[in-house]
Amino acid sequence: MLKRLFIIATSIVIASCISYSAKNETMVYYQSSTIKPYDDVLAELEIAISEHNFRITGHSRVGKVIRDRGTKGFPNYDTLQFCNLTHAKTLLELSPHSVRHMPCNVVTYQYQGRTIVKTHLLPTNTDNKELNQFSEKMNQMLKAIVDFAVDE
Repeated sequence: MLKRLFIIATSIVIASCISYSAKNETMVYYQSSTIKPYDDVLAELEIAISEHNFRITGHSRVGKVIRDRGTKGFPNYDTLQFCNLTHAKTLLELSPHSVRHMPCNVVTYQYQGRTIVKTHLLPTNTDNKELNQFSEKMNQMLKAIVDFAVDE
């Protein structure tokens, strides 16, 4: 009886961990790097984001916080989240499941003397043609934001 109860409880826990996954959907990242100073890259990211009519909704300064807590010399790691409500509305009307791709997100960090800028792109291989077309337009903007920040 105890064994049977354990199996049922385990099955419920495992089932609750299953998340929605769109058929054939692939998450792709776009990345570039530069030797420009880190703070310049962050400033230019903010400019590029606003020039594409997005608002910054969050900025996580993970590297700075770790340094502030006593780990001297810890490298910079930042995450900028941003959104445009008009684009968000369109995306969610095309697919409510696309909420998992919001807000847009760009990470910045230092590695081997370079500043890396990376963002995830929206999937363009779903079963929804309109969503794919919208995602392609959004991906062009996301790539332009990254490219502007790293441009030397």
